[in-house]
Amino acid sequence: MLKKIKVEDAVGTHLAHDITEIRPGEFKGPAFRKGHEVCNEDICRLQKLGKHHLYLIDLDEDEIHENQAASILANSLAGEGIVWEDNSKEGKIGLHAGCDGLLTIDAAALAAFNMVDEVMCATLHSHTLVKKGELVAATRAIPLVMKRAPVERAAAIAAQNGGVLSVNALRRARAGLVITGSEVFHGLIEDKFAPTLTEKITGFGSEVTGVRFAPDDETVIAKAIEDHLTSGCDLLLVSGGMSVDPDDVTRKAIRIAGAGEVHYGAAALPGAMFLVADIGGVPLLGVPACGLHHRITVLDLVLPRILAGENIGKKELAFIGHGGLCKDCPECTYPHCPFGKGM
Repeated sequence: MLKKIKVEDAVGTHLAHDITEIRPGEFKGPAFRKGHEVCNEDICRLQKLGKHHLYLIDLDEDEIHENQAASILANSLAGEGIVWEDNSKEGKIGLHAGCDGLLTIDAAALAAFNMVDEVMCATLHSHTLVKKGELVAATRAIPLVMKRAPVERAAAIAAQNGGVLSVNALRRARAGLVITGSEVFHGLIEDKFAPTLTEKITGFGSEVTGVRFAPDDETVIAKAIEDHLTSGCDLLLVSGGMSVDPDDVTRKAIRIAGAGEVHYGAAALPGAMFLVADIGGVPLLGVPACGLHHRITVLDLVLPRILAGENIGKKELAFIGHGGLCKDCPECTYPHCPFGKGM
């Protein structure tokens, strides 16, 4: 229960909540903290902040203060790899990455959480690469005092699947590359795929342990894949031969090498002819020719998710479609752009 009193009558009482001060372009934050004992010297400053009345709080059993509510909400939202400190300010708590890795948001659970009255949570986009300590979300109990029921309902929604947001560290993969194309294999043109893919893989902290070249022959391509597996590679990237030309036999070779379910086609441009498969638990990515001609493609969206331990299938490739159109800007600013942000 809230009781309103005049500022002049508040001397000797303790503030029930933080008092916010805003200096445009300079500062926004608490001028006085919850629990501060009001003294005569504070009256003028409080009035300058537009505070002519203050609240005294006497909570009923079914009520909760904003700071306590925020702590409950933060605890329920935080999944694996998320840390937070129980130091709410003005009813807000920030959630931070506990490690370097890939941020994942359960968007449906987040929406359900935010449908509960008087609570909120805002996050970065799902599948954002983040650094340890980086702010990835914030939650707030909106009123100063609220009923416990909506807090408990929102917390239950968030906690159902172990939290709404998580950060998973990227594993250090041992990648094997298979570069296909008779024109490259026979030395008619210089290969540009291997250095391009190597740069992307090492950029995520993994290593390329071998590069094999193969002509447009499904048997030879399959053998190159098998040789990488035998040598201990735990990630495979096969480039080229993904279109409908008669010489494009890479998909057939991947099946010969032992892939079970093969997901061909992604709802992204560039990268529509992208392929994802699995051979004995080792993920295999088929990279179409767009990987040579565009700095950023669907590979840049999928590879970090694979390294974070996510299983990518038809559903995931379909969901990329929302935000999957690269604008091919004259000056690329990825990842600070819309590409891949709708997933």
